[in-house]
Amino acid sequence: MKKRLMSLMLCVLMLSAMLVGCSNAPAATEDKGQAAAAVKEIYFLNFKPEIAPIYDSIAKDYEAETGVKVKVVTAAAGTYETTLKSEIAKTDAPTIFQINGPVGYESWKDYTADLKNSKLYSFLSDKSLAVKSGEGVYGIPYVVEGYGIIYNNAIMQKYFALADKAVAISSADEIKNFDTLKAVVEDMSKHKEQLGIKGAFASTSLKSGEQWRWQTHLANLPLYYEFKDNTQYDNTVMAGLAADKIDFKYANNYKNIFDLYINNSASDRKLLGSKSVDDSMAEFALGNVAMVQNGNWAWSQIKNVEGNTVKEEDIKFMPIYTGVAGEEKQGLCIGTENYFAINSKVSQEKQDASIAFLEWLFSSEKGKKYVTQDLGFIAPFNTFGENEKPADPLAKEVMNWMGKDATSVAWTFAAFPSEDFKNYFGDALLEYAQGSKTWEEVVKVVVDSWASERAK
Repeated sequence: MKKRLMSLMLCVLMLSAMLVGCSNAPAATEDKGQAAAAVKEIYFLNFKPEIAPIYDSIAKDYEAETGVKVKVVTAAAGTYETTLKSEIAKTDAPTIFQINGPVGYESWKDYTADLKNSKLYSFLSDKSLAVKSGEGVYGIPYVVEGYGIIYNNAIMQKYFALADKAVAISSADEIKNFDTLKAVVEDMSKHKEQLGIKGAFASTSLKSGEQWRWQTHLANLPLYYEFKDNTQYDNTVMAGLAADKIDFKYANNYKNIFDLYINNSASDRKLLGSKSVDDSMAEFALGNVAMVQNGNWAWSQIKNVEGNTVKEEDIKFMPIYTGVAGEEKQGLCIGTENYFAINSKVSQEKQDASIAFLEWLFSSEKGKKYVTQDLGFIAPFNTFGENEKPADPLAKEVMNWMGKDATSVAWTFAAFPSEDFKNYFGDALLEYAQGSKTWEEVVKVVVDSWASERAK
């Protein structure tokens, strides 16, 4: 009896101790925060050698402010995937690494943590840019570029002020679809002498090696829409990579805008085989044309042209409209090949600490200053105010479009089967512009070359 009584009392004492311990335990969220705060080092495997010194400075400032050391290792140019494979297998593996969009995700999906509940994901201005699978978010873009139709708003306003213009609208902002764009462009061509321009559009550069705006960037749109129709895949790049053949379903939409370019150009369509991208950008910079298709990287080409007349405040972007149903909600073609991922194989505490570092970089005053002034990124986050955006006008326009209620067109050309495919496409476009190929023959070249290149 005494032994049983002693055992019972011992159990009571042990239970009491357990209850006291539980009552003093922090809440689950406090546990998470305290555990993350207890992490003293995280590891960032950097992709870009040219900005390694900047990340070293960022790491020092972050450690001084938070006490958390950021170990920055930079892979040599062209060796990132090899370096990542080596480092990820180590005990002290990277906690932050980078993936090349949906393609990279397929290679590293076993190591990528779901970021859908992170502040970092909530910061994204356009959440369609994230790498997703099902309900999960596994890659966060941190620098983006965009392309579309660049226009000189001073020339556009001069056109809209014409008493005999053929359209009812009074601003380029009211151009929301291909039909409206076509009406404006063709009427501008009729009034080009009054407007002091040589054509509504800059010359379509179809010189060998200069065709990338058409066989890659413009070709992106019809294939984006074709692959978007394939509901089996979460994104258009993966749908494209799985496509052994294409229908070129939106070929006529491509023809709509391409015809508009070459028929309303500063150069005769039969002479476009001698025109380069530099020629096109010079025509725009000198005020000889109202519009040109290109991306935000073209700002340096515009500003460096001797005799440049276009003012920064007049340089604007509009989407490339092709006549696809619902395109009134279409935005610019915006994309990136650079996405942050968090290593799901490290402890939860290290994952949280790694996310906290990225959130600091893209939301704190000191971090954002590094991003805009030193790294020079167009960061796709809503944490950046008007005075914290990149200075050049085209970068500003990309940021503005990302903040609009419009769907960005993904860079689906990452799925194109080869450089040869793009060159076959471009050469066929030149022959079409010169009148030696029909549009039906162009379509056949595109469809056949996709299949043959993918088969290789």
